[in-house]
Amino acid sequence: MKKIFVINGSASKNSSNQKLIEIFCNLAKDFFSVTVFEDLKTLPHFDPELSVTGTPKVVLDFRHRIETADGILICTPEYVFSIPGGLKNAIEWCVSTTVFSDKPTGLITASANGEKGHEELQLIMKTLMTKFTTETTLLIQGVRGKINQQGEITDDKTKDDLAKFMDAFKTLMDNPPD
Repeated sequence: MKKIFVINGSASKNSSNQKLIEIFCNLAKDFFSVTVFEDLKTLPHFDPELSVTGTPKVVLDFRHRIETADGILICTPEYVFSIPGGLKNAIEWCVSTTVFSDKPTGLITASANGEKGHEELQLIMKTLMTKFTTETTLLIQGVRGKINQQGEITDDKTKDDLAKFMDAFKTLMDNPPD
């Protein structure tokens, strides 16, 4: 089974993004081994002077998990028309490395609107040279009205969109683009 490292961009416990990640894990259990990183809060503030030498162990461990994964999924809300600070911080710790280079990647932005954050996430991940396609990005607007308290998607279009995303992500994992 291919190893997927999932990064939860939400700082909130029991968030809609956490519920989406749980749904993803359930859908992926037969073909991916999934590890979820929910500890963005444990990463220190990015310090460029420590990015190459003297890098904190928690950051080295985070980078290693990305590097050894076959693919990455980032599932995040949008905060103030941007990606959350904790997610941006985590990504900044990886900029001086190649851990994201050529890594098959899925990007889900699930928020009230999410459009600007989704655009920003794609730009950042393109800059880091990850491999994703239009079909392996998914914007779910109004997510709180589409997932119930039990963590079930209640909106048929969202169910269909997530199924298409999963198919495209599996294809990307099997055949990453050049």
